[in-house]
Amino acid sequence: MMRTTAASGAAERALRPTIGLGHAVALYVGAVLGAGVLVLPGQAASLAGPASLLAWAFVGLLGLPLALTFAALATRFPDAGGIATYATRAFGGHLGGIAGWWYFVAVAIGHVIVPLTGGYYVAAALGADQRFGYAFAAVILLLALASNLAGLRLSGRAQLALASGVAVLLLVAAVAAVPHAAPADFTPFAPHGLTGIGGAAVVLFFAFAGWEAIAHLAGEFRDVTRDLRRATTITVAVVVTLYLGVAFAVVVTGSYGTPQLDRVAVGGVLGTGLGVSASTAAGALAVVISLGTTNAFLAAGSRLGYALARERWMPAAMARLSGRDVPAVSACTVAAIGGVGLLAAALGGWGTEDLVTVPSTLVLLTYLVGMAAGIRLLTGRTRIAAVVAFALTAAVAPFAASYLVVPVVIGAIALGYRRSARMRASNAAGHG
Repeated sequence: MMRTTAASGAAERALRPTIGLGHAVALYVGAVLGAGVLVLPGQAASLAGPASLLAWAFVGLLGLPLALTFAALATRFPDAGGIATYATRAFGGHLGGIAGWWYFVAVAIGHVIVPLTGGYYVAAALGADQRFGYAFAAVILLLALASNLAGLRLSGRAQLALASGVAVLLLVAAVAAVPHAAPADFTPFAPHGLTGIGGAAVVLFFAFAGWEAIAHLAGEFRDVTRDLRRATTITVAVVVTLYLGVAFAVVVTGSYGTPQLDRVAVGGVLGTGLGVSASTAAGALAVVISLGTTNAFLAAGSRLGYALARERWMPAAMARLSGRDVPAVSACTVAAIGGVGLLAAALGGWGTEDLVTVPSTLVLLTYLVGMAAGIRLLTGRTRIAAVVAFALTAAVAPFAASYLVVPVVIGAIALGYRRSARMRASNAAGHG
């Protein structure tokens, strides 16, 4: 999003470049290989049966042109606004602001889903009722907020350690589950037909939402031209391999079928594949994954809020930087929305399976806008990647039609806020 003088007083200092290649890969892996790996393999298998592997393969294949397009856009326009910046440059400020709101809300709801996923596993490990998962989720959210407020340099070291441990453990668990595979595990292959596969693909967009998230941090790379594309390529290979491996392991171990089982599906994989206490191992893994994902998305969401506030699409206070050059008000706002969402979910008895479709739909639309912007702004091979990604994303969009009222309402709220902010600014100028 191009800078204006709208929030000049609140955003005089710029975000400092502190991200290198290792830190970038860790943030990418943490954002993309997130808490979705804990709950979505079971949920997708329940929706589509063993054919959920086709949905995983499709969305994983889509991840490559998506990732390359966002990397190209972020390299060319390294700004905290991310998708809002690209849409603004391609189609004007109104669509840019609306797309920014779509992704901001998706990230905010994600701060209910991701910590809650970890909370489920911790509750299971302790033998507690899953209702206690909401309290454990709140702790995970607070730890991620503290890490972000400390600054990306400290956050990055923790993220690298978290991502490395998660990748190794998931790979070992997936490989260990292979000997348990049998033809009967894949019969019936597609019990719910194409509708089930399409529904699973929509849900899985939340699993691959991190390709856009790191674009908001592009302005903080030490060498964005060199490191962002390299980090993208490495992450695509790691994430697709691990997601497919875990999804395969969930199917062959039968760790799916009910909401309660889906929520802790990876526990079954670890128990069967590694021969260890499933609840204990999965609980430890869940804390690591959920904290890493929450940390990465809180960083991305806070930068997006900072950029939107800079352009009067959100309150000006969110564009203020702390002494550590962190958009602290924006970070606290994202975390607060997540906290309120956790409280509402606890009171309403909502689980991750009830919440995930809304942010998945918002991410899907965000990707459509982002790829359309890529088609307009990029050239050569990166434009071809954007065309392919747009076509594949559009093929999934009809399966999310019943949820399109959500982005329409969010878009209306965004435009209403923008109009109100302009009126306040105009009145203030008139009185001055």
